[in-house]
Amino acid sequence: MEKVKAAIIGSGNIGTDLMYKLENSDVVELAAMIGIDSDSDGIKRAQQKGYETFVNGIQAVIDNPDLADLFFDATSAKAHIEHAKVLKELGKMVIDLTPAAVGPFFCPAVGQPEENKEYDNVNMITCGGQATIPLVHAVNEVADVTYAEIVATISSASAGPGTRANIDEFTITTKRGIEEVGGADQGKAIIILNPADPPIMMRDTIYCEVKNLDEEKISKAIHDMVKTVQSYVPGYHLKQEPLFDGNKVTILVEVEGAGDYFAIYAGNLDIMTAAAKKVGEDFARKLNTVS
Repeated sequence: MEKVKAAIIGSGNIGTDLMYKLENSDVVELAAMIGIDSDSDGIKRAQQKGYETFVNGIQAVIDNPDLADLFFDATSAKAHIEHAKVLKELGKMVIDLTPAAVGPFFCPAVGQPEENKEYDNVNMITCGGQATIPLVHAVNEVADVTYAEIVATISSASAGPGTRANIDEFTITTKRGIEEVGGADQGKAIIILNPADPPIMMRDTIYCEVKNLDEEKISKAIHDMVKTVQSYVPGYHLKQEPLFDGNKVTILVEVEGAGDYFAIYAGNLDIMTAAAKKVGEDFARKLNTVS
């Protein structure tokens, strides 16, 4: 199968980590890294690896429309609003790693692109969403979740400018993902940036209130979903067995990064880029089939 050419917009932590992930893809060929800062570490590393680089942002795509067919946007929610318009006009497929939520939400552990549906922009929700929504979905499938609340705790050292600028969008988009993808009747999301030194691993707490509490069925659903997520994020694991109290279920998760670009404590980067790679490859196969 011929590889689909791709480009990354955004040379920060997430974009750079994604660059390393895509190097090992069988169906996606990274062609370029696009940023706005010639001194950024991501641009310098992309140049060292021989990728084409640009530092004039979305204008690079406008000036070079044949640069790639598949784009990954790892900038910010506000920037993606404009990028989405340009990429749509150029007929390009984009995987959005910002919490802009322009396109439909995607979580690879929950589902894949529909065969006969056309997409031009899909949203990867948030790092906290990718870590927690699969488990909300798993519990909802067997117990009917009426309320789900997640707390994503990440190391302050792994939160770049884009993440810090998108805190409000993170909580709003993750809440929507909990409801629309996770299936909870009502959702809530909280993010905590922990300044501890040495940095802590990404940890997530998922709290669900359910209508039909069956400990055995819920535990099995949770463990099965953990295995599914581990198929593309090996460092994803339960910190302990699920806790049950009346109609409430509490799940504690830790995400250890692969260490491709950032240290292993940055599981928030790893789960986002690994999920984006998985979804990008699914769409690359679809683009190949269409062409």
